[in-house]
Order: sequence, then structure tokens, then C-alpha cells
Amino acid sequence: MANTQRDPQLTTDLGTVLVTGGSGFVGCNFVKTLLDKGYTVKSFDLAPSPLPAQEKLQAIQGNICDYDTVLKACEGVDTIFHTAALIDLNGGSAVTEEYRQRSYAVNVGGTENMLKAARAQGAKRFVYTASNSVVIGGKPISGGDESLPYTTRFNDLYTETKVKAEQMVLSQNGEGGLLTCSIRPSGIWGTGDQTMFKRLFTEVIAGRVKAIIGSKHVKLDNSYVHNLIHGQILAAQHLVAGGTAPGQAYFINDNDPVNMFEFSRPVLEACGVKYPRIRVPGGFVKFVMVIWERLHFSLGFPPPPLPPLAVERISLDNYFSIEKARRDLGYEPLFTTEQAMERCLPYYRKMFHDMVMESKAEPAQATG
Repeated sequence: MANTQRDPQLTTDLGTVLVTGGSGFVGCNFVKTLLDKGYTVKSFDLAPSPLPAQEKLQAIQGNICDYDTVLKACEGVDTIFHTAALIDLNGGSAVTEEYRQRSYAVNVGGTENMLKAARAQGAKRFVYTASNSVVIGGKPISGGDESLPYTTRFNDLYTETKVKAEQMVLSQNGEGGLLTCSIRPSGIWGTGDQTMFKRLFTEVIAGRVKAIIGSKHVKLDNSYVHNLIHGQILAAQHLVAGGTAPGQAYFINDNDPVNMFEFSRPVLEACGVKYPRIRVPGGFVKFVMVIWERLHFSLGFPPPPLPPLAVERISLDNYFSIEKARRDLGYEPLFTTEQAMERCLPYYRKMFHDMVMESKAEPAQATG
């Protein structure tokens, strides 16, 4: 719903900031950005921080599932950016009870711990990192907005737990003086990314990328990591009584819907990969992957090169409007796709080169 009775001019300083998942791709970029802006930052993650020790950074290593550790991490904090999550894309028969318990413990239970500890320690602002998948249900979405209902078609544990966690975060807005909101990024990319292009590089190196899937007119949107961080900071600044952000969800993306294969083209070409010219219908590929996946689970066949859900997502329009974030938060992407790509190409070229070298070394290691 629109915040027609709230004032977008009302903002606040962030104070001392805590970033969960501070050692990960988004979190580490987030911590560096906040430090560059002069904030005092706590980075909380199960893994050690890759950043050098510095005066305004406190790195806390611990498990988000342990409430006592979370409580200590929240001490003296004014604003919390909760980016930590387990990205478990298992779905259907691949979802074992072990996978389900683990995903719920981290993504839902960990978020509950954060909210409880934030209130106990007197934090004022809580920005949750959700996903645009919380409203994706297998139908085309073109310029979708925040009025779309939550999906009830959970194709993977990540989406299922993100829906549960976001609902919890927004429903607890204002409790104990803690104001909350949620940010819904699209596919996140940029320097430090280990997801967006890594699977594609793996398939290219294995020689399995022979064709383009789906119509060239199908578009998705993406979230360059620094555009996402910019949107999250704006949201936190608007988490103030009478402001626009409390209790709200926002799509934050690059505002540049693009065909996913055209988006990846400059990266592959910069890596010296010849881009495929053959195009095959997305529906046909999805059908094949569904059968392949069933054979994988029932007869032990190798897993399909592409999960059916991944095929579905690149075969249907799936992009969202930033109009609400623009109106409520004053959000505009800091970087165009072209500008961000220019910044990131050296990183992706190095990633591809390193993966090629690693693939060549594997046979020698196996026979040594």
C-alpha cells in the first residue's frame, strides 16, 4: 500500500550499524560502503571477515542461530541490515527434512533471533533483505509492484523461507520501538558475486552451452550490488516515526529490464567465449529438465544441467517497478547496467580464467 499519509522528507541518521552476513558478497560490499561513508560498523557472520582490522569496524564471528551470540552482536547498535541467509534452491523431491530444518533454522529462526535481540538491545531500525521471488508464482510479471500477493507456489526452500521471514519482519514493525522494512532485490551481481555467473561459467567450461533458451523478447531485472546497497541505506534513513518506510516492502533493482542472455553476452564475450546463435523454446527445455530431474531422483541419473525453475525464470517476463521506492525513498540507481558492467568485467574475467585453470588442473590431480 502507498504511504499517502507519511512524509518522505522525514529521515534519520543511522548511528552505529550492524550488518549480518558481513563476510559474504552483499554484506562485505555493504560493510565497505558504510565504512567509506564514515559509519561505525559491526560485521556479523559465521565466517571470519575478509576486511583488514580498522578503527571503525568490529568483526564478530558467530552463528545467527545462537541467540546469546546474536544478543551480544546487537549491543550498542542503532541500525541493523540483515543480509545473512542460506541460499538453498532445492525444491520438490530434493527437499529432505535435513535441508528444510537447516533453511528454516537460518533464514526464519535466525531472523527471529535478530528481531528479538534488536528489541532487547534498543535498536531502532531493521532492514531485511528479502527477494523478488516472494511474489513470483510461475506467471509472467512485467513491471510488477508491491501490491502483488505473496506466492504460495514454493519451488525452492529459499523462496519459502524468505516469504515466512519477510512476513514476520513486517508484522513486527513498531514492536518494542523497532521500525522494520524489507528490500526485495532481483538477481544480485557485481564484484564479489559467486552466484550470478558462476553456474553459467561452469556450463560454458564443460561445453554445455550450445544454445540460447527462450524468446529474445523475455526480460528480467537485476540488482547491481551497489544499487542495492544504496536502496537499503535510503530505506534505513526513512525508518523514522512518520516516515515512509516503516512496515513497507520495496523492490530495488537497476530499473533496466533486459533479456538474460543479452545481459550475459558482454561478460562471456569479454572472457573470449563465442556466443551461441541457436535458440530453443523455453517450454521445451523446461519439459526436458523436468523429466531429467525425475530420472535423477528416481533412478540416480546425474542432476539436470538446469533446474526446471531456472528455465522457467529465464523463459517468462519477470521484472518489477521501482516506482514505490522512487516515491517513498527517493531511490534512483547509482549506476546504469552499462556503467556497472564496465566496473565488473575485470572481476568476471578473472573468475572465468581461474575456473578454467582449475578445471584443467583437476584431471592431473586425479591421476597424480
